Amino acid sequence: MHDQPKGAGDENVPPTAVQDLRDQGVVLIHVLHRHPTLLTIPDLVREITYGSDEFAEGDAVERAVRDLNGVGLLHCPSGLAVPSPAALRFLKIICEGGA
Repeated sequence: MHDQPKGAGDENVPPTAVQDLRDQGVVLIHVLHRHPTLLTIPDLVREITYGSDEFAEGDAVERAVRDLNGVGLLHCPSGLAVPSPAALRFLKIICEGGA
C-alpha cells in the first residue's frame, strides 16, 4: 500500500481517471460560473492554472475540455468554451431546485 499514490484506495479506478474527473469538474464549474462570458480555451487554461507555464497543468485543462465536449457538457465553437444547454440546465437544477 505504501507504493500507491496519495489518495489511492481499494477502488478499481486508476488514479489518473479520478484526477481526470476532478479536472473536468473544475473546468465545468469554472465555465458555468463565468457564463455568459465567452472564454477561449487558452484563456480558460490561463484562468484555471493562474497563468502557469507548466505543460502538465495546461494539458490537464485541455483534456478536460475535450472530454466534456465529447460527452456534450461543453461546446467549443471557434475555440470558445461554451456550456451546453444540458450543463446550464444542470446548474439551474442544482441552484434552484435542490433540497
